[in-house]
Amino acid sequence: MNYETSVTADQQDALRGHPDSDESPRSRRKWIIAGIAVLLAAIGAYFFFVRSGAEATPSAADSQLPVVTVIAPGRATIEGTISATGTIAARREIPVGVVGEGGRVVSVTVDQGSWVRQGQVLVAIDRSVQNQQASGAAAQVGVARADANLAQANLDRALKLVDRGFISKADVDRLTATRDGAVARMRVAEASLRELQARNARLNIVAPTSGLILTRAVEPGQTVGAGSQALLTMALDGQLELLARLGEEDLAKIAVGTPVTVTPVGMDRSFAGQVWQIQPTIDPQTRQGTARVALAYAAGLRPGGFASAVINSGTVVAPVLPESAIMSDGKGNYVYILDAGDKVVRRDVTTGLVSERGIAIIGGLSGQERVVLRAGGFLNPGEKVKPKLGKIER
Repeated sequence: MNYETSVTADQQDALRGHPDSDESPRSRRKWIIAGIAVLLAAIGAYFFFVRSGAEATPSAADSQLPVVTVIAPGRATIEGTISATGTIAARREIPVGVVGEGGRVVSVTVDQGSWVRQGQVLVAIDRSVQNQQASGAAAQVGVARADANLAQANLDRALKLVDRGFISKADVDRLTATRDGAVARMRVAEASLRELQARNARLNIVAPTSGLILTRAVEPGQTVGAGSQALLTMALDGQLELLARLGEEDLAKIAVGTPVTVTPVGMDRSFAGQVWQIQPTIDPQTRQGTARVALAYAAGLRPGGFASAVINSGTVVAPVLPESAIMSDGKGNYVYILDAGDKVVRRDVTTGLVSERGIAIIGGLSGQERVVLRAGGFLNPGEKVKPKLGKIER
């Protein structure tokens, strides 16, 4: 009995009198709270890393999407140019040949590349026989004039004697007729002389206008005659031109007065010109026409030579795309753009000027769209892709 009481007392003393009897419950609560905090932190870290891993690692479906490069072209001001080739020629080529009866060439006073003035003697023809004929005709004029003077003097004397009755009216009429005949013969002789002189003047070949001699096909000692081929050719006032060959679409983009830069083959120097005429016909075989580009004379421009030309076809403010972004089919030109969900959308466009920077899009785009830069032929409208922003080369 005493033992049980003592045990009970000891237990009570242990519960009441032990120095840690008040602190043990608090310690346990602290440890429980700490454990809960650690557990919550672990759960939060788990969800954080799981979510981050999900965001960083693409799904299997996203990883299979095709990656395409897209650009936002914006709008730019460009100068359109058209490249062409052609032959340099005289703008107005004038053949120069025999005008008179011809003869033996005595001298040629010009050569290719010579500048001449209107009326200048280019080729001199031997006229020794013609000069003798002209001298004979001049003598005939002198004889006829003398006869006419004598007939006039006889008539004057007869008229003074009519009133005295020494000369009849019939004699006066006869003398008048004699005088008129002599005057007529004198005029015929003078006309014959002038004709010979004109023919002799036409023996020499002269420049019909001022200009540049292009070709020469005559030499001293050569015999030439009427109807022979042109002995010389010349460019009127030295004016040259480029006969630029262009397709129908390019011809529609230019007009008279359009500036052109011409570069002859084998030269680093370029020459400025402008379109002065667009020929109205198209070659049915090549489907090309000719734009005639006026050029001022320069030493580097040789008629018959080949040259390239860059024609300014105007300026425009529009989106500019590289050729790789533009496709075409039976409906016309089009590009692929991406919508807000990165899906491919076909957009029909109208192309404009072509320059070194690209092709201007004058219809169908505002410039803010995301345009597929290349590989559009492998895409289909409605297909979802993974865009990659590319750079526009300016």
